[in-house]
Amino acid sequence: MAVDAVKETAEKPGKSKAGRPFSAFERIVAWRYLRARRKEAFISVIAGFSFIGIMLGVATLIIVMAVMNGFRTELISRILGVNGHMIVQPIDTPLDNYDELAKKFAAVPGVTMALPLVEGQTLASGRGGAGTGALVRGIRPEDIESLKTVSGNIKSGDLVGFAAGQGVLIGSRMANQFGLNAGDQITLMSPEGDITPLGVNPRIKSYVVSGIFEIGMSEYDSSILYMPLEEAQLYFNAEGVVQSIELFVANPDAVDELRPKLEEAAGRQVFITDWRQRNQTFFSALQVERNVMFMILTLIVLVAALNIISGLIMLVKDKGSDIAILRTMGATSGSIMRIFFMTGAAIGIAGTLAGVLLGVIVCLNIESIRQFFSWISGTVLFDPELYFLSQLPADMNVGETVSVVIMALTLSFLATIVPAWRASRLDPVQALRYE
Repeated sequence: MAVDAVKETAEKPGKSKAGRPFSAFERIVAWRYLRARRKEAFISVIAGFSFIGIMLGVATLIIVMAVMNGFRTELISRILGVNGHMIVQPIDTPLDNYDELAKKFAAVPGVTMALPLVEGQTLASGRGGAGTGALVRGIRPEDIESLKTVSGNIKSGDLVGFAAGQGVLIGSRMANQFGLNAGDQITLMSPEGDITPLGVNPRIKSYVVSGIFEIGMSEYDSSILYMPLEEAQLYFNAEGVVQSIELFVANPDAVDELRPKLEEAAGRQVFITDWRQRNQTFFSALQVERNVMFMILTLIVLVAALNIISGLIMLVKDKGSDIAILRTMGATSGSIMRIFFMTGAAIGIAGTLAGVLLGVIVCLNIESIRQFFSWISGTVLFDPELYFLSQLPADMNVGETVSVVIMALTLSFLATIVPAWRASRLDPVQALRYE
């Protein structure tokens, strides 16, 4: 085989080019070593497993990182779509001038919305009488229209009753749990009720469900209930005051720059927290999990690269006579090393490119694939009740994909160096002993 390659190259014009690094002669010999023959079937099988291992390793890395990026992006967008980027709370006296403060905060450059809020925990129940905990958020009707995460995802009903102060908005999962539709009534019970000579009586009141929203995050769709601000103030014995003012900003990463401006605009002592402080543990855990998964899945590519080493070592042993002939006919040790380097590197390059293609295809169809396997297995994969999201997201990052490709190619190239170096160190006499 090697002799044929030498003759084939020698017959071509420009004979001096064969001595150049990675010349046509070296490429032809490396390509022929990749092609399977009967007596080399075992070596070909090892090369095939190396190719498949690198392909699956690269594809798995791309898919897992894309899904984790998608989870993080979706969670951040939905958490920050419901909760403000910054929360202003009073220190000295209750926020009774919240309308005035909200206007001042909204006028600060970089702030897009300022929403006065009253919040409280209640026990909600529907037709069946069974109750569950719910977070009631009192908000002005004009503000709920600006909160597109909620007002833009009304699945049933409308905002007319809410705007009139006569209805509430509930999540789709809460509605399904209680069997409620728009126009039905939901009953709320709060422990902070009326004060009587016999003590505090729980406050129980029914409200008409004006609309049903679906944010797509199960925790919010099953536990949050929006109520007109004035009604929430009456229900929680907070007439004329609010607990906090939530601020939405144009750039969530620039909240530190806005903090002194907001304190100046407040003109009073306030305590300001941002979304990073309120969700620090959650997002830190996501980042740690992401980094650990990357390191663990890199081992798949490393194992596949080790298969390249074993396959090339066996190939060098099998091609001992060819190496001897090539060296006798004038091939340098560097030429021999490049031939076997290209043989192993071709497996790594092909496996990496195939892995990238497979990873991209899976990421673009990740939700359809999830539904297919759910149908096959008869179970719900990535249950929204556990993973918070109603769909499986995948957000491919170009920088991460490039880093995965570079890592896979680097491991593949490094794996070929030792066998290629061993082949280049064989002299013709030693090479013949390999046979």
